[in-house]
Amino acid sequence: MGYQGVELGRKFPRDAATLRPLLESHGLALASGWHSGELAERDVDQEMETVARHAELLRAMDCKVMVYGEVAMMAPGSPLDAPMSERLIMPKADVAAYAARLTEFARRLAGEYDVKLAYHHHLMMVAETFDDISDIFGKTGRETGLLLDTGHAVAAGFNYTHLIDRFGDRIVHIHLKDVRGPVLHDVRAGDLSFNAGVRNGMFTVPGDGLIDFGPIARFVRDHGYRGWLVVEAEQDPALAPPRPAAASAFDHIRGVFAD
Repeated sequence: MGYQGVELGRKFPRDAATLRPLLESHGLALASGWHSGELAERDVDQEMETVARHAELLRAMDCKVMVYGEVAMMAPGSPLDAPMSERLIMPKADVAAYAARLTEFARRLAGEYDVKLAYHHHLMMVAETFDDISDIFGKTGRETGLLLDTGHAVAAGFNYTHLIDRFGDRIVHIHLKDVRGPVLHDVRAGDLSFNAGVRNGMFTVPGDGLIDFGPIARFVRDHGYRGWLVVEAEQDPALAPPRPAAASAFDHIRGVFAD
């Protein structure tokens, strides 16, 4: 038993007739795929038009969730290359309307494509900190699912277990990645960009950093979670060859669950 699925990458074909046999030849299902959403600045009708082709592919591939990353209201220019101190913060007065748009979008996504929205909290985006996430999800309807990303939580300065404690019943997708503490310290101390942090090795696979994944195993057991657990690294493959990294991550997570 090994990995059973993979998320959609930029190099993957975008039609189910090509993608399905390709993945099946490796014994893999499609777990989900990222959508760069802009509901922070546009309406739901526009977002539905933009997401249509992607959502149709996910439905055709039998995906149950869609990863939503909010890419509007970010630092100007190349936001992931800007110092992390330049992250734009959504005004408090705008949060309720944004949450309402998210809820309506999630409702329509489920109704038209049978796909659950999995909102990805993410460095440099409008939902980075625990307070950001809490403000938004405290106002969204239950249609809006949450993606728990262990690495982005720790790199944003909070323990990911806070999301389990407060929003455990909203978590529909999980990204497992680790954080190298000394690199994170240097990135924050030097006010580097997100991309610089990635290039410098801020993130790594589970078992190669400072994160304790035991609470994930307890969450899966205690809450009856039946979604995907997706291993991520976001690191230079020339410095960290993917195959041994993926194998060590699988062994680490399997050990965590065995314990």
